[in-house]
Amino acid sequence: MIMELGLFQKQTMNLVMTTELRQSIALLQYSALELSHFIQEHATENPLIELEEQTLGLDNYYGESSSASRTVNTQDNNFNPLSTIASKNSNRCEDLLEQVNYLSITKQEQKIMKYIILNLDDHGYIPMQDRKIAEDLCISTEKVAKVIDKLQQLEPIGVGARNLKECLTIQAKHYYPDNPLLTCVIAEYLDLLADKKWQELGKLLNISKEELSELANLITSLHPRPYSASVDSETQILYPDVSIEKVNGEYSITFHDPFMPKVRLNEAYLHLKQTQSNAGAFIRENYHKYKWLIKSIEQRKTTIINITKAIVERQQPFLEKGFTHLKPMTLKEIADQIGMHESTISRATSNKVIRTPIGCFEMRKLFTGKIAGDNGTEASATQIKLRLKQLIQQENRKRPLSDQKLADHFKKNGITISRRTIAKYREELNILSSSKRKTIG
Repeated sequence: MIMELGLFQKQTMNLVMTTELRQSIALLQYSALELSHFIQEHATENPLIELEEQTLGLDNYYGESSSASRTVNTQDNNFNPLSTIASKNSNRCEDLLEQVNYLSITKQEQKIMKYIILNLDDHGYIPMQDRKIAEDLCISTEKVAKVIDKLQQLEPIGVGARNLKECLTIQAKHYYPDNPLLTCVIAEYLDLLADKKWQELGKLLNISKEELSELANLITSLHPRPYSASVDSETQILYPDVSIEKVNGEYSITFHDPFMPKVRLNEAYLHLKQTQSNAGAFIRENYHKYKWLIKSIEQRKTTIINITKAIVERQQPFLEKGFTHLKPMTLKEIADQIGMHESTISRATSNKVIRTPIGCFEMRKLFTGKIAGDNGTEASATQIKLRLKQLIQQENRKRPLSDQKLADHFKKNGITISRRTIAKYREELNILSSSKRKTIG
């Protein structure tokens, strides 16, 4: 066997996740307010970027109707007018970003913390693992954990938690620092407490029924969702990213960006771009960043508009009659329709608000799975949930309907749905199981 030593060329293709690509993906997911912060941060670092603040009032934002609630279709009995009101998640995000400026932390830690804040979910939790954040920002997991510890010192208390137990533990240590038993129950026995297994808990903790009841009351005083801690006292009208209106029998789409400053090119330094000095290299690099920012903002706008056009084509009965006429529609179906990847649609619809003739709400509420009926028809998951909620509201509290009985009801009406799916939808509606809904007496 003869072996030869030589040089050979081999062509391969690899997708490299650059910093710009990561930022482009994240930018799609930002709300208008978050994008505004992102742009302002770029402007402070790039001398070629000038910002012109927009001065639109609320009337300009909503067009002729300055209140989203004025356009609600009152004929839709299942539409909740309160759905046009949202907790101040956007304001909370802004408040958190403001609090960061007063922390004694390094500039790098500030950037890490702001990145995490802009990616908090609707309840104020961190939806990503520390490892994922570290990969995105090219830093160590130890650095991520250190920044998260500092983030968890901000208000509302419990914000920046990774899960429910951590959220409640943060609040327990803050509000009840002299009660170590409380944090112990949260860490070790939260499931038993939720299932109301009082006797078992009392034996494990070796405490009286009265002491156990006091612990339970303290835990129920904590907020499992930091961003929703004071929804009743802090509410505001949802600000839409995009609007759908019917004018002369035709639907028109308007993209809104009142929070976003206009990005302009500062030409004062452009003459240095052609030089071979360090200053020239710096200007060329920042000119590239300016062009990327302009392109990314425009791509985000185009993607949101194209998604909205696809929604109009599919959901005209819903736009006229409300949620009871919402057709099943998945992210993949819209992705196929406009020629984009499903993950792109998922990011582009996240944190976006859409204003329609029947009200103003989060765009993601329009995406729902489909359940096939026995007669060949299809029902959306939203329609099933609406009916499920009605059935439970009308049930006999002394003999509440089990998940299986609810599934049987749907089957009698031509929709085959499993008990497990009923349980899943019930949990998504924040409705307790039948055993926990039962009243005594």
